[in-house]
Amino acid sequence: MDTAIIDTISKVPAGDWDALLVPLNGPNGRATPRPVHPFVTHRFLQALEDSGSVGHGTGWMPRHLLLRENGALVAAMPLYLKDHSQGEYIFDHAFADAWRRAGGRYYPKLQSAVPFTPATGPRLLGPARHHAALLDTLRDVTGKNRLSSAHVTFCTEAEAEAGRAAGFLHRVTQQFHWQDADYGDFDGFLASLSSRKRKAIRKERATAQGFGGTIRALTGDAIEAHHWDSFWAFYQDTGARKWGRPYLTRAFFDACQQGLRDDILLVLAERDGRAVAGALNFIGADTLYGRYWGCIEDHPCLHFELCYYQAIDWALANGLTRVEAGAQGEHKLARGYVPQAVHSLHWFSDPRFMDAVADYLGAEGAAMREEMQFLQGFTPFRKAGTANSKERSDAP
Repeated sequence: MDTAIIDTISKVPAGDWDALLVPLNGPNGRATPRPVHPFVTHRFLQALEDSGSVGHGTGWMPRHLLLRENGALVAAMPLYLKDHSQGEYIFDHAFADAWRRAGGRYYPKLQSAVPFTPATGPRLLGPARHHAALLDTLRDVTGKNRLSSAHVTFCTEAEAEAGRAAGFLHRVTQQFHWQDADYGDFDGFLASLSSRKRKAIRKERATAQGFGGTIRALTGDAIEAHHWDSFWAFYQDTGARKWGRPYLTRAFFDACQQGLRDDILLVLAERDGRAVAGALNFIGADTLYGRYWGCIEDHPCLHFELCYYQAIDWALANGLTRVEAGAQGEHKLARGYVPQAVHSLHWFSDPRFMDAVADYLGAEGAAMREEMQFLQGFTPFRKAGTANSKERSDAP
């Protein structure tokens, strides 16, 4: 087995890289028309690099890890050398601060992730029999280069198990996801909710759809180049209000038009001949991933409609069973998005620091599990035995 670190994904043929995803392309390894996880495809990672969204000056330097056997690529890991902790969404600022206060240099570090993308998906690409070798190599490269740490974020639960076996620390955080339960359509989803929550969602949808224009859901060739001019304005507005500097460049959205639009669902609200708000989603084989939202006009409840309800509508109409609406946001709970565990792995080159972080993560994990259980009590779904005559009278 030969290992290599490459500084651009263009050094790997797209077919070789994407072939590592085939076992993940559907239940029981069956091929599907689109990848389960669109963010680890060669075309997505290439778009980030070609657009300058990662690379020199961004703090995300590609250092993808490859394993070859008899010259053939058998496993890989999307990997970046980081000199900050921005754009990761599994926050390690406390670790960085503790390392600095102890007299060490936390950055650079190694990060296996999809930049700016808090979506669970595979980070250890290729058959499971090679996952231990990937993790061992990651740890060895970190130590030999005298780096503080290595992190694998938003990995799958199975990868988290492999990471624990390889000596990595396992961290559990949470997001809010929507899951289909054979609803059939949006009215079927509403019927599963309590009367009060059902009425609230109907009111929000009516308010949003009364903004004075139309809402369109576009994918594939229905997305045109000028739509990205509008969405760039939305993205800039949201970035300026939330974190000061948007991560993606304008060229990334041009790359979306050129090579990614079949992977994309773009939901636009248009009024008086122009788009005034929009939500960008990526399409997996069974999951719709909400990524960005923005607007140039403020309209009540339009954010909820474009980001959450339109996503559920489209997923149900197109046979997808999940919607992941991004990081954070307990406001999603009332709209049918429930707590889900999110997994990451961490390894530190200093054994004493490993022990300290292990203690911290143990306490954090217990608190996280307790919080998730607590939040389950606030989901909008009807509780067993509560479908009384009043509930039935309020049903659609």
